[in-house]
Amino acid sequence: MKERTESASFRALGTTATVVVDGGDLAVAREILADEVGALDRACSRFRDDSELSAVNRAAGQPVVVGPMLLGAVEVALRAARMTDGRVDPTVGRALQVLGYDRTFDELPSDRPRSVVWARRVPGWQAITIDRRARTLRVPSGVQLDLGATAKAWAADRAAARIALKLERPVLVSLGGDVSAAGPTRPGGWPVRVTDDHAAGRDAPGETVDLHGGGLATSGTTVRRWSMGGEEHHHVVDPTTGRSARTPYRTVSVAAGSCVDANVATTAALVAGEDGPAWVARHGLPARFVAHDGTVTRVGGWPEPALPVAS
Repeated sequence: MKERTESASFRALGTTATVVVDGGDLAVAREILADEVGALDRACSRFRDDSELSAVNRAAGQPVVVGPMLLGAVEVALRAARMTDGRVDPTVGRALQVLGYDRTFDELPSDRPRSVVWARRVPGWQAITIDRRARTLRVPSGVQLDLGATAKAWAADRAAARIALKLERPVLVSLGGDVSAAGPTRPGGWPVRVTDDHAAGRDAPGETVDLHGGGLATSGTTVRRWSMGGEEHHHVVDPTTGRSARTPYRTVSVAAGSCVDANVATTAALVAGEDGPAWVARHGLPARFVAHDGTVTRVGGWPEPALPVAS
């Protein structure tokens, strides 16, 4: 007897959170996902004055005692920085503020008055100090952390693993298009639509791939965009310049052993610009690059789209 697949979605972290289960208790799955994203928001949000991350950013160089969620999220971000030679760097917070991304994306005006933008190289992940025994986190005065490149995908992995452990069923979690699959392997895998915008619907231009485990992430420069005095910006910052990354690609999708590794790779590939496909290939990851003119480049065994069946 075929198991019934059910899904639930809700707004969280400024995006859409979705859980899909095969034959399991959907209410329990939704509750676990809501618990994970709530804990992440309270610990890691740059836009909440009462978050632990905001307390660290306000501490003017003093160490701050933080909880295990923020410590874990920062350690994930530091690992990402080491893996990518600094292409993915959590000290981009100030740069994002200078570029105008100083509130949740839903609250950003489509165009803001022109201002002088003093863009410069970000301080660098080496400036972060963690004392695991004392459970403290410290960044130098003036340094602002932003965990947007890793925390959401990490939460997807955590939630999927918790749900699968509880229900012992195949589960898929998506947070804003960052997708994690856990639990027993689902026959045929999970069909995932890969598009420029995860919220665009199944009929949007793109491809559908089957995810059998691990994670799949898509990052792009076309959705989270805003203007300041007529100058366009997007949310992927090049740490070497402090400005939105200059890249020939509008979208990069990567599959990896975890959602967080997939998302780290998509961000690093965008920052790498023309060298993005070579960077991903060196790491042996399947990836799909879409150029601004729509040209698609597949790397590392990313599948070709299935041909339509003749009638």
